[in-house]
Amino acid sequence: MKFTELLLAQIEREARGTRESLERVPDGKGDWKPHPKSMPLGRLAVLLARMPSWTSMIIDGNELNLANTPVPEETRTSKELVEIHEQSLDAARKSLSNTTDEHLMKPWRLLFGDKVLDERPRHLVIADTIAHLAHHRGQLTVYLRLNDQPVPAIYGASADSGW
Repeated sequence: MKFTELLLAQIEREARGTRESLERVPDGKGDWKPHPKSMPLGRLAVLLARMPSWTSMIIDGNELNLANTPVPEETRTSKELVEIHEQSLDAARKSLSNTTDEHLMKPWRLLFGDKVLDERPRHLVIADTIAHLAHHRGQLTVYLRLNDQPVPAIYGASADSGW
């Protein structure tokens, strides 16, 4: 199996659970956070919605400098979150369909100013990005529970979905 096929399958496998989580984000609670050190709900939700598009950034560019990256805007509605997520998925699909395994073997760098935080082949960075998405989706499901919103079944049943 090609890297492009494997990565696309992983992205598609995570898409449903992410979409269903974003659909449940309560409108008007963008500033809510469970702890002063936590990310606000709105920023977390937009981050999660946009993460599939990072695939395109990794394929199409050579690096990302976090020192120059703005904080994502917060969401307004769950409908907008789902739209952002669908656009992000479309971008990832397009980039993966237009690249090669040879290109995915080339290095990509994550920087903060002049400091190199990570430098690895693109396919590994994309795979870790998908795992990172699952991490933030897990955070979001905790936020949902704490806001009395139903938690979707992602890798199996949830207390709200039944068996």
